[in-house]
Amino acid sequence: MIRRAISDVRRYWGYAVYSAKSDLKSEVANSHLNWLWWILDPLLFMLVYSFISIIVFGKSEQYFPIFVFIGLNSWNMFEKTVKGSVKLVSANRSIVSKVYLPKFILIISKMMVNGFKMLVAFSLVVIMMIMYRVPITIKILYVIPVFMILLLVSFAFSTILLHFGVFVEDLANVVTVLLKLVFYLSGIFYNIVKRVPAPYNNYLLKMNPMALIMNDLRNTMLYGADPHFKALALWAVLGIIISLVGMKIIYKYENSYVKVI
Repeated sequence: MIRRAISDVRRYWGYAVYSAKSDLKSEVANSHLNWLWWILDPLLFMLVYSFISIIVFGKSEQYFPIFVFIGLNSWNMFEKTVKGSVKLVSANRSIVSKVYLPKFILIISKMMVNGFKMLVAFSLVVIMMIMYRVPITIKILYVIPVFMILLLVSFAFSTILLHFGVFVEDLANVVTVLLKLVFYLSGIFYNIVKRVPAPYNNYLLKMNPMALIMNDLRNTMLYGADPHFKALALWAVLGIIISLVGMKIIYKYENSYVKVI
């Protein structure tokens, strides 16, 4: 199965790239601000959360606007990929009903779209770090493996949800509710390590991959600290296992998807 998956990725990689480019172009085709919306969306939310935390509650973290912006950007990547995977097959019925396409390729294409948006938005993080005079250390390079685990975890959960989303009509509603819960448990606008009492903060970081990823992105980019290597390695292994299980399920049942949609 692994060899088949690798072969399919190589064979259909061109389609994934073409599809991602088409989606990005269509999103900005009728917009005067074009790709700037990909920055303005998390920027506006950052301003709201910063106002609530600093002005209303009088609590914040060092470099708080950047702290929030990093959390929002990484969360948007994860949420849009996972939430969109539920209806991904039915949304592409015009393609999957006419030609064969490994269905997980649709996830890869969608991740390219969301990943590109995230990178565009993160360009503002660099500017904000310069404005706030954030000390840059060599440990900022750890963002690369942390981002890779973000992509892996997003893909892993999406493979499972893509399959069950074909057969369970109300799954999209359930996923929306669960993602809202995970949103508030991920520490997007608060520091889990400081605000959640021990040992619950440690449990939350280990059990919630997004809380871990956001925390380690901030540690490496803003505070010159090491990421949680063991916890990240554990989620990397879990991400690979879940991905393999998800792709195996998709390969087994994907011929029946067309009949259902």
